[in-house]
This record gives sequence, C-alpha cells and structure tokens, in this order.
Amino acid sequence: MIERRRVMIIGATSAIAQHCARYWVKSASSMLLVGRNEGRLSEVAADLRVRGPQVDVRVAQLDFNNAEDIQSLIRDYATTGAIDIALIAQGSLPDQAACENSLSLCADTLGLNGISPALFMEALANEMSSAGGGQLGVIGSVAGDRGRKSNYVYGAAKGMLERYAQGLQHRTAGSGLGITLIKPGPTLTPMTAHLQGKGPALADVEDVARCIVDGMQKQKPVVYVPGKWLLIMLVIRHLPRWIFNRLDI
Repeated sequence: MIERRRVMIIGATSAIAQHCARYWVKSASSMLLVGRNEGRLSEVAADLRVRGPQVDVRVAQLDFNNAEDIQSLIRDYATTGAIDIALIAQGSLPDQAACENSLSLCADTLGLNGISPALFMEALANEMSSAGGGQLGVIGSVAGDRGRKSNYVYGAAKGMLERYAQGLQHRTAGSGLGITLIKPGPTLTPMTAHLQGKGPALADVEDVARCIVDGMQKQKPVVYVPGKWLLIMLVIRHLPRWIFNRLDI
C-alpha cells in the first residue's frame, strides 16, 4: 500500500520543480504549489491533476519578498497536516553584466535567489522538525561553490544558501528532518536555453529531477546533479588564485 504524503513546492513553475512534482504526485495525498504567476501555477496544477487524479492539488500566489506572507502560508498549510516533502526551487539567472550596471537588478537577484529561499527554509524547517521530520530540499547551484566573474551575483546568492542549509542541518540534527542542498550544473530549462551550445552540455531536466527526488528520499545533505559536477567543482574550488585569475570562466 502506497503511503500518501503531503507535498509543498515553492517556485513550482520552474522546469525542475515541475518534473519533481510529476514523481511525487504518484504517491501524494495533497500538493500545494507556490509561485508568483497564478496563470502558470494553474497550468502546472492542471497537468498534475491529470497525472494524479487522486491528489488534492492547490495553488498559492505569493510575494516572495514578504516574510510575513511566507510565514503565514507555511503555518496555514502545516495546520491542516504535517508537511512530508517540501522543495524550494525558486530562482532566476540574470545577466551578470546587467547586474553590475543596475544595483536594483543586483538587489532583486540576491533577494530572489538567496534571501527569500533562506526564509522559506527557516519557516519550513521549524514546522517540519516540530512535526517529527520529513524531506526538505532547496535548489542551490554549482555556481555557489566559488565566485567567478561570469556569474558572481547569482553565485553569491547560491553560496549564501549553502551556508544557511549547513546551519539548519546542524540545528535540526536528530529531529528526523532531512535537509538536502541540491547543486545542479547547467540544466536544459527555459531559464538556461540561451546557454545551449555555449559551454558544457546541458543536463536533461528529467534526469536532474530524478536525482533530486532520490537524494531527498535518502536525506543526503548535498546532491550534485549530474554527479560529475562534484569532481569538477572540487577542482575549481582548489585552484590556486594565480591560476584561477587567468581563467575566463
């Protein structure tokens, strides 16, 4: 008999989140899809209702910059039952040069990719650990492993998430809550379509989603997807500065 679980997905319109949801809908009792665009949320929900007609799929439009709204949304969902699985998948990949020339865009990028996901992590960790645990995943990036001139604004936000996840993992150790930091390499999604053919081959989004679901199920603290990025970033992190500064990356 399948154990039905309650699932919450933040940034549910992202391609990676949608593919993860398609795995979870097979064994879910309810799903709450959270995003900023109600129209796109409704499209994702309609697809999931077809795939899992037994699942109560709901949507919530939210201002990701409003801490009080984040807190209220998570508390309200938790009052109707324990949250078994939660994925924080929101993010954007802006042009680095544009961020350098616009402090407003720079602030928005840091907020959406760093501060806001950290607030969701904090609120979800509190509710889930007090209810006995579960699986909490947050999508970071290999870009957070070392600051590089090509994407250091985005990378700095994702690097912040790594430190935040580490702190929460330490604080909630033994609570039954598994917190997984997911570090995808370049993945073929609408957000990265403009990168296709300009660098490393982009990973298949369905393969990435399968690795995320598996890593969260096993409560791994960190998951690089595809796994080759663990070795690639290990090398990049340990390159001497005098060599690193000569690289055009």
